[in-house]
Amino acid sequence: MRRALWPGADEDHARETEQFFTARVRNLLVVLIAFDGSGRPVGFAELSIRNCAEGCETDRVGYLEGWYVVPDARRKGVGRALVEAAEAWARAQGCTEFGSDTEIDNAVSAAAHHALGFTETERLRTFRKPL
Repeated sequence: MRRALWPGADEDHARETEQFFTARVRNLLVVLIAFDGSGRPVGFAELSIRNCAEGCETDRVGYLEGWYVVPDARRKGVGRALVEAAEAWARAQGCTEFGSDTEIDNAVSAAAHHALGFTETERLRTFRKPL
């Protein structure tokens, strides 16, 4: 499912998965997985706590780092259930804000975020320059 959400990052997936299971990732704290009635995984949410998130006012923000539902399970409440569980987790960690992001041209993700009560705070382009 990570490959479907973030295609072309196979090396990153392998490294991040290894780091997660060996507790070497500082900001990624929880992965929630949704299963259908037959036990097939149909969605996930990767969560963290950030000390800074665009548009947020506190220094401890629950953050939806990754969120994906397989196409045949969409529009059936799986994504909503994942986000609601993610919000409950963040509240239990003492967070009073919950953040997320999506690529600027991902209208489907933006609509899903809006449908779940997220408010768009800003649009952002990021840049990189190797040194």
